[in-house]
Amino acid sequence: MTTIPTVKLDRGIHVMHLFYKIDRVRWSQLAPGESAAVRARLEALCAANAEVSHPRLVTYANVGGKADFAFMLYAAEFGQIGQMHRDLEACFPPGILQTVYTYLSVTELSEYMSTDDDNRRMLTEQEKLEPGTEAFDKRFAELDARKKEYEHYRLYPELADWEVMSFYPMNKRRSGNDNWYVLDMATRRKLMGGHARVGRKYAGRVSQLITGSTGIDDWEWGVTLVAHQIDALKEIVYEMRFDDVSARYGDFGVFYINLRLQPAALWDHLRL
Repeated sequence: MTTIPTVKLDRGIHVMHLFYKIDRVRWSQLAPGESAAVRARLEALCAANAEVSHPRLVTYANVGGKADFAFMLYAAEFGQIGQMHRDLEACFPPGILQTVYTYLSVTELSEYMSTDDDNRRMLTEQEKLEPGTEAFDKRFAELDARKKEYEHYRLYPELADWEVMSFYPMNKRRSGNDNWYVLDMATRRKLMGGHARVGRKYAGRVSQLITGSTGIDDWEWGVTLVAHQIDALKEIVYEMRFDDVSARYGDFGVFYINLRLQPAALWDHLRL
């Protein structure tokens, strides 16, 4: 038996997005009962990977015709997410699934998030608190706890299980005067701070997961947005397009819009 090497990240987990079409001709030729057997295998695989964060396998129906099935996979170990991918495809008879798009990425911390020094400076300059005082120490502890919680959920996400999921890949532009990577850190942090403020306006309406893929896949980041309604996704992406981070420095790939459905509902929706 082949032993798969154990490959882990120093921190964070692996994330895979998978999009497939169904070969309807082959599907129509399945033996009686085979459709139900495929669904049962998929349900068992989902049940075996149903942790809040990871390992996790989430099923969607793609809406709009780019694909039929959409899946999100989460795993801490590289070989594990590869095995989940193969186990998923093995739920279906050979030739049924036609790969539309796949994307592999990892969770990561933003290099632009607030540091301890940023928090100390904010407390002294904006809140006018004196270092070493009880009030300063209390507020710093609050900010530190919030920072650690943010870091944890950025690295080990528990993405809201809402009705709609949008996925798209993106790059930071490297073209002439619009080259993100020649900007100094202070400028990049200022721009990203404004970008983040726009995102925070949609708290409760849109939840996001930004995963990194530089050197792993064809783009630099994968963006996963979940919401209760399509208009929330449209509004947040539209508003962010006016921000320099997107307007001058952002390049975007194909958008995939998906409806969250458990396997049984997925079968009904796709008329399988």
